[in-house]
Amino acid sequence: MAKVELNNVTQHYGVRPILHDIGLAIESGELVTIVGPNGMGKSTLLATIAGVLSPQKGSVVIDGRRRRGSVEEELAIRRMTVYLPDDPWLPAERTGREFLLAVGRLYDVKDDRLFDHIERLLRLFDLTDRGDWPVRGYSAGQKKKIALASALVTEARLLLLDEPFSGGLDPSGILALKSVLKRLAEREDTTIVMTTPVPELVEELSHRILVLREGKVAAFDTAKGLRDLTQCHGPLAEVLERLIRPDTLEAIEQYWEGRDGDRA
Repeated sequence: MAKVELNNVTQHYGVRPILHDIGLAIESGELVTIVGPNGMGKSTLLATIAGVLSPQKGSVVIDGRRRRGSVEEELAIRRMTVYLPDDPWLPAERTGREFLLAVGRLYDVKDDRLFDHIERLLRLFDLTDRGDWPVRGYSAGQKKKIALASALVTEARLLLLDEPFSGGLDPSGILALKSVLKRLAEREDTTIVMTTPVPELVEELSHRILVLREGKVAAFDTAKGLRDLTQCHGPLAEVLERLIRPDTLEAIEQYWEGRDGDRA
């Protein structure tokens, strides 16, 4: 099991509130995508679930254990959870293969299984020929791929991925990652929580979509449920705009009205 429960979570930086009284449950086996405008708490929420940030109010419970509840509980959570921020640190002087080996061993993956998994990940992300290069010699897209591989090699039951499809990932990398996440999301013992601003990816991959607006939960439902809620049955991008920034469509029309008036 890898169930995530957020109980009245509030998070702020100094006097600036970011998350307000967030309460929800993500079931084991779900793939949930967090969406919302820039600066509205998506990465903060993911980091709070990951334990990087401690909420000023409320609690995060994973698999029945409270984050930072005790040393034993926190260690148990860390063994089953992997968190990949948008811009992760990578060891520049280590090779990609050495990095993956170190991460896998940190999660107690047996060497025989680990060696095979590393080879398959390098092939999956077109890094076989570069697996023994120092990471400093990788392009931005290749660094993104090795970072993603480092999350997958852990075989963790809870994956927390901040903008996994960004960072210069090429079309083959996007296709590979989509395929892996889809297959993992079919397993009842693996839970994935991610952020991405791309509505097409959100709809294709997500069981449910968590919409944040001004640090609060504006909606948490399937794509169909969000369409029913907004009475909008068009593209998901339009559905999300109605939930996140209902004035956007009006602003677009006003922009073009102004342009047309200038030409007249």
